Amino acid sequence: MIQTIETLVNKFEGGKLTRRQLVLSLATLAAAPQSAAKEKGSRAVSINHITVKVPDLQRTSNFYQEFFEMPLKQHSAKTHILGVGDCFFGIEQGDSQAARVDHYDFGIAGFDADDVRARLRKLNLKFDSSNSRESFKFYDPDGFLVQVNAPDYVGHVG
Repeated sequence: MIQTIETLVNKFEGGKLTRRQLVLSLATLAAAPQSAAKEKGSRAVSINHITVKVPDLQRTSNFYQEFFEMPLKQHSAKTHILGVGDCFFGIEQGDSQAARVDHYDFGIAGFDADDVRARLRKLNLKFDSSNSRESFKFYDPDGFLVQVNAPDYVGHVG
């Protein structure tokens, strides 16, 4: 819902919506049933981000910022988060010479960490031991590291 509101406000600020259209759209959005947030399940609604580990964080980050015009949204000594529309691209300093995809992340409609963990347990899949209700990672049946969270997750560099 946050993403929808931001889109409406951006359209208003860009002159593509009148004040009346903005207010009516926001009122309709607020009055709409929130069934998607209450449903149990793990319906992926976005690829929130992909994170890679690389041998030279600065070189890789500079390339993506300059070539693809991705703005630097967050950074620390070992992690850079670059903006890609409503999603992001994570770049982490790796511990080897080989660059690799570390994990990918799905935004889940009505994300409920406890429910997703319970469903993963039933499938005997391993997930991280954190108790985060915001986001966590697990290994899919093929061994890929997958992160899950709400679609509006913005990442953390710490």
